[in-house]
Amino acid sequence: MSKKVEIYTTPACHFCHAAKEYFGEKNIEFTDYNVATDMEKRKEMIEKTSQMGVPVIIVSNGAEGEQQDIVIGFDEPKLAKLLGV
Repeated sequence: MSKKVEIYTTPACHFCHAAKEYFGEKNIEFTDYNVATDMEKRKEMIEKTSQMGVPVIIVSNGAEGEQQDIVIGFDEPKLAKLLGV
């Protein structure tokens, strides 16, 4: 089953760029939310994590109500394990 990946980022964040490059190298589709300009997504990110650091990466099975794994920061080993790459 493919995973749904969402990433909350800002344009100036080096680790955000590294995470997106990693997903590209591994051919992993993801949805990118720019929390510098999207206030609704910024609020959503803070509600999910209780903090404002980016990147915040959410990995889920994509089904409504399914468990979501939240990764704060670019933790490549953890992402590899969650995504099976």
